Amino acid sequence: MTVCGLQNIHINLPIFKSNVKQIDVHLVQEKIYSFFVKIVNKYDPEDVLIEFKSVFLDCLVLKKLDLTLGIYDVFIDNEHHFRNTLKRCCYILVNNWESNRKHKYTQALIELIDNYKSTAIDYKYKKIMIFQTWLDNFIQSQDFQELKLFAYKNENKADGHWVNRYTSYLLAAQVVDKKNPKEQKEAAKKASKQLKDKFKFELAMYVARSQSNASSQTRYRNPSALGDDILRLIKAIVVRKGVFSYDNIANIFLKQTQNQTFKDFKESLVKYLIFSVQQPKFVETLQQQLSEKLLIWKPECNDVIINKYLLLRTCNRMIDFLTTDNSVKPSSLFVLLLSQGHPLTLVIVLLKIILICKHSRSHLESRIAHLIRYYDRYSEAECQWFINFIEIFNITFAIYAENVEYNLIKVEETEKAHEVEFDPNAYRVFSQLKR
Repeated sequence: MTVCGLQNIHINLPIFKSNVKQIDVHLVQEKIYSFFVKIVNKYDPEDVLIEFKSVFLDCLVLKKLDLTLGIYDVFIDNEHHFRNTLKRCCYILVNNWESNRKHKYTQALIELIDNYKSTAIDYKYKKIMIFQTWLDNFIQSQDFQELKLFAYKNENKADGHWVNRYTSYLLAAQVVDKKNPKEQKEAAKKASKQLKDKFKFELAMYVARSQSNASSQTRYRNPSALGDDILRLIKAIVVRKGVFSYDNIANIFLKQTQNQTFKDFKESLVKYLIFSVQQPKFVETLQQQLSEKLLIWKPECNDVIINKYLLLRTCNRMIDFLTTDNSVKPSSLFVLLLSQGHPLTLVIVLLKIILICKHSRSHLESRIAHLIRYYDRYSEAECQWFINFIEIFNITFAIYAENVEYNLIKVEETEKAHEVEFDPNAYRVFSQLKR
């Protein structure tokens, strides 16, 4: 259909007419959603953008004051319903376009909203002034900031604020937020996975090429912000293989605790998390703090045999203790542990939780997103210690919790036969898809 053919077709729909009385708002919302689902599947994106503009923007422009207020009259005195409707309509379009690789139209939609400027009008149009404020409020809201993540997710992460490097976690947090519409959750889940897969691929290729004799011109760029230390870090993570691998220890723990009471399980969990941790001060802090918090948690379930539900709840709770227990500020334990200078150790503890309960992964990623949102007020220099933690977290979970397997191959014989300290320079790391 041509632009002229589609433009303003909503005017003929009863739900957009200003003289409708005593409307069921929820019914109207569903009709509006159905309207946008229909046109985004049927018409060209350019035409859909024009229709979106006609519905939500044109009626608030001074020269358009003779037009019906349409959708705004439906939501008189209810900004909350209006914002939810606008938000979901945006994600109906975004989810469709992102699924069909029409990313430029997602950007166009967001720019269309972002470029809106309310115009000064006569006080007699007080109602329109209120509606303009609603739209301005949406543009300034966290909801719109979340929408903008979809527009810029593919841009160069080296540019702009350091938070831009960790968009996958901010998107993952949208997936588990119960307040978000299903279209937003679906779009966020796909976009987050795309970014993780991209990082995973770039990391594997960088590792492979950086250890070869190929010209530096053929090397992949380092996808992390850790610089040349990344290979040493990867080798330190991968060295734990065989009988004492984190995967194997996690499986042993699950088998040994499957018939325990919840009280005994909580005690065993703390021991499991500190098992093989080398830093005595870290172990002491972690054991004391987690024991105090966990053992008094849900005492009414102490005599219940551990089950999948309690396992999930407990692992999620442990993640809260170790990251942020109020979804706003970092937990005191998180700050204390990182202040001791062992970010990799904390990351490994979080990994051990996920290895016994993979369903807690989404909860952990949402908590990481909350931490990122808390620290995004600081410059990169001011929170370098936190960025270092996130980078190590990124790499560790790309190695252990994804579908790429990393292995160490010894390429140099150590001169000292009695040498027991791990020498990363004597090894090369190789990656391959897990079978």
